[in-house]
Amino acid sequence: MFTTMFSQWTPLFVMCRILCTIILGTLIGIDRGTKRRGGGARTNVTVCVGATLIMLLEQYLHILYPDSVNITRIAAQVVSGVGFLGAGTILVADQHIKGLTSAASIWTSACIGLAVGIGLVDVAVILTVIWLIVLHLIPAIESAAFKRSRYMSLYLEVEKGKSISNISKKLKTDGCDMDTFYVNKPKVKGQNFQIITTFSIPKKINKDEYINELREMPEIESVDEM
Repeated sequence: MFTTMFSQWTPLFVMCRILCTIILGTLIGIDRGTKRRGGGARTNVTVCVGATLIMLLEQYLHILYPDSVNITRIAAQVVSGVGFLGAGTILVADQHIKGLTSAASIWTSACIGLAVGIGLVDVAVILTVIWLIVLHLIPAIESAAFKRSRYMSLYLEVEKGKSISNISKKLKTDGCDMDTFYVNKPKVKGQNFQIITTFSIPKKINKDEYINELREMPEIESVDEM
């Protein structure tokens, strides 16, 4: 099924690898860019081309010095080192972590670039196509799964510390099965206590109605679903 034709060290196949990595990196970047996510076309195509160049360099060195070059050493550094780029796209805002998929796409671009660089072009193309299709299918599958799930993750703010026990008692009284319940005490006077909790609710309780019910409690300043 897969061919080693592109692995041949000829000007034609080297140029084919470079062209292929530009196309694949651009496709990955455009997919992220159209969703207004971090790591757009320029970032992904640059990472992809850079990783391809590393593999071309390693193959070239292996041809020149077949007995003294480990062809996997530099590639291994790319796989681990490109993580600093992905870390720059991860943000924490309003108790939500954003940018993980963008960071993963940058890392995957590097891996695809390495595959193209060594001549595994057909596998890289197939993987890119499958990956992009899966990225668009997963949100719909996740949405359907989340609607059926009885678990909720909430971020609450209360003014007084004694309100924390009241909230915990209410959740237990309503039949909620507590998974986690973290409390962050205010570091500055005048700030609210922060509660991050995950729990499952009984089937008879509607999620949206239950959140509204919590918002109506006088001791709770705000409630946000995570």
